[in-house]
Amino acid sequence: MTVRTRFAPSPTGYLHVGGARTALFSWLYARKHGGQFVLRIEDTDLERSTAESVNAILEGMTWMGLDYDEGPIFQTDRFERYNEIIQQLLDDGHAYKCYCSKDRLDELRETQMANKVKPRYDGHCLKNKAEDADAPHVIRFRNPVGGDVVVNDLIRGKIAFSNDELDDLIIRRTDGSPTYNLTVVVDDMDMNITHVIRGDDHLNNAPRQVNILKALAAEPPIYAHVPMILGDDGSRLSKRHGAVSVMQYREEGFLPEALLNYLVRLGWSNGDQEIFSIDEMTSLFDIDDVNKAPSSFNTEKLEWLNQHYIKEADPEHIANLLAPHLGKLGIDPTQGPDLIKVVEAQQERANTLVEMADISTFFYEDYKEFDEKAAKKNLRPVAAEAMKKIREALAGIETWSEDAIHSAIDDVAAALEVKMGKVAQPLRVAVVGRAASPGIDITLFLVGQEACLRRIDRALAYIEVRANETAS
Repeated sequence: MTVRTRFAPSPTGYLHVGGARTALFSWLYARKHGGQFVLRIEDTDLERSTAESVNAILEGMTWMGLDYDEGPIFQTDRFERYNEIIQQLLDDGHAYKCYCSKDRLDELRETQMANKVKPRYDGHCLKNKAEDADAPHVIRFRNPVGGDVVVNDLIRGKIAFSNDELDDLIIRRTDGSPTYNLTVVVDDMDMNITHVIRGDDHLNNAPRQVNILKALAAEPPIYAHVPMILGDDGSRLSKRHGAVSVMQYREEGFLPEALLNYLVRLGWSNGDQEIFSIDEMTSLFDIDDVNKAPSSFNTEKLEWLNQHYIKEADPEHIANLLAPHLGKLGIDPTQGPDLIKVVEAQQERANTLVEMADISTFFYEDYKEFDEKAAKKNLRPVAAEAMKKIREALAGIETWSEDAIHSAIDDVAAALEVKMGKVAQPLRVAVVGRAASPGIDITLFLVGQEACLRRIDRALAYIEVRANETAS
C-alpha cells in the first residue's frame, strides 16, 4: 500500500499554527513512508471562502517548505462528482429527500431539549413522502440504526460510537451545494487517501464519514486525530495569545525552520531532543507517538529555537531574510555596509529578524537620539579628553580596518593610562547611541569612518552641553 495523506484547509481565513502542525504531521508521515502528500482546498463554503485566504494558505505552505505531490485541488471544481455520488446514495436507499421546514426543525429541537433528549432529526421525511417531489428540500444520509461504528485511531486507539447517537445528517443543502461530511468522504475515496491526520475537533465527524464510506462500499482511511493546541493559560490558542497565523510569524521575524521544529514538538517527542532538522523529523517522526493530551504553545520556547537557528544559519541565508525587515524600517541595505557582515556581527544578539533589523539600523543611518541612561552614564564631561583623542586617532587612519581601529583605541587608552573599556564604552555610545553593540572594532568598521567621526562630534557637543549645565 502506498501511503497517501492530505491537508485539507478551508480558505476562510489565514493558515493558523494548528493547521500548520496538521500539515506538517501529514507531510512527515507521507515522506517517511515514501508516500504522497496531497493539498486539497475545501472551498464549498461559498460565502466565506476567499481568494485571499487561498493565497495565504499557499504562501504559508511555500514558506514552510511543505511541498505537495498533488494539488491544490479545489472542491468547487468537483460539484458534478458530488452530485453523482449523492444520486447513487439516493438510488441505493442510503439517502432521502427531506422537506421539513425550519419551523418544524426548530420545534422538534426545542421539544427534544425540553425532554432532555439529544437533539437529532427524527426521520420524518423517511416515513412521510412529500406531495410535490420538486418542492425545496435537502438530501439527508440515512444513517444505520443500531450497532456501533468503530474508529481505529492511531493516536487514541479504538473508539466506538453508537449509531443511535448519530443523526441523519444533511449531505446536500436546499441550494444544491454539498456539505462537508459528504465532500470530504468523496474526496478521500477518489484520491485514495490512506491516512487522515487532522485535528481532534473532527473526531465526531469520523463515525458519520465511516458510515457514508461503507454505504459506498469503500474502505475507510486510517484516522489520527491530533489534540488541540492551547495557549499558555490553558485555553484554546487564539489571537489573544499572540500571533497564530503562520505568515504573521514570518512578519515577526521567525525562521520557517524554527517554526517547523517547534510545531513538531507540540505533542510529539524523541526523548529529550529539542533540535530537529527536516531530515531528522522525517526519519524519527511517527504519528503513533503523538500524545493524546493537548499541547501548550510557549512563545518563549519558540524564540529560543529561533535564536538557535539564526545563530547556526549561513549568514547569507539570514541576510536574504533580514533585508525585507530593514526595508520596513525605511532602510535600503545596499546603501551601507555589506549586509552579510552585519549579520555576522549581530547573529548571536537577536531572537528574531525583526529584533536584528531594529538593532542594526545604526549601521545604515544616524540614530535619532542617545539612549538617555547610556548617555548619562558614559558621555560625562570626564570622558571629553578621551573622546577628543580617539577622534583624532580615528581621523588619522588612512586604511579603515578593524586592526587599525583596534590599534587606535588601544594607543589612546595607553596614552591616558586607562583600561581600554574606559575609551571603548563612551566611544560605543557616541557611535551607536546606546550601550550595547557588537565588538567595538567591527562596529566602527561597519559604520564607516565618516559616520563615526560625525557621531563622535555629536557626542562631544552633548558632553559640552552637560559640562556647561554642571558649571552653571
